[in-house]
Amino acid sequence: MFQYQIIPVTHFQENCSIIWCDETKEAAFIDPGGEAELLKKAVEKLGVNIKQILLTHGHLDHVGAAIELAKHYNVEILGPSQEDEFLLSSLPQQCMQFGFPYIDSFLPDRWLKEGEQVKVGNITLDILFCPGHTPGHIVFINAKDKIAFVGDVLFKSSIGRTDFPRGNHADLISSITHKLFPLGDDFIFVPGHGPMSSFGNERMTNPYLV
Repeated sequence: MFQYQIIPVTHFQENCSIIWCDETKEAAFIDPGGEAELLKKAVEKLGVNIKQILLTHGHLDHVGAAIELAKHYNVEILGPSQEDEFLLSSLPQQCMQFGFPYIDSFLPDRWLKEGEQVKVGNITLDILFCPGHTPGHIVFINAKDKIAFVGDVLFKSSIGRTDFPRGNHADLISSITHKLFPLGDDFIFVPGHGPMSSFGNERMTNPYLV
């Protein structure tokens, strides 16, 4: 059975998710943006075994604790798509720009592409390529439980910014309308910031999309 817990981290209140399989207790972080000690304590309290770290895109507020946690749990970092390499390579500059503690640049152990799958215990996550907010943004889809982890593509009543380097508004709208919404109105999603919603609710009421 699929389980998840959302833990907002840093002054950006980025939604780091811990997802796990109830049957195997195998778990993964999605977008650990910072506050590694807080996230370690959450894992200990849940009693799960971290097996990998999954990244939707390369912005600092989504990856800030990835390296520390990967070393601590001796696990691989997977994602995002390789088009975000320039962002991961510029993490020291991002730290200076946004007032974050310094972290070194890094590359994941494996880039992810649309059509690939990631296994967390007995849970399967499908990968969708959803550029726009960043050129290499991906989304993790749990089709069985109808839940998506969408990073900064879509929010409740809003959409991702496209004024960062290599952002593209047309690509973002296409990602939402042609990749996410066809999954079904009953799909719920965890955004990179703020409250959860459903694709149906956003399709009907999101002022940037109606």
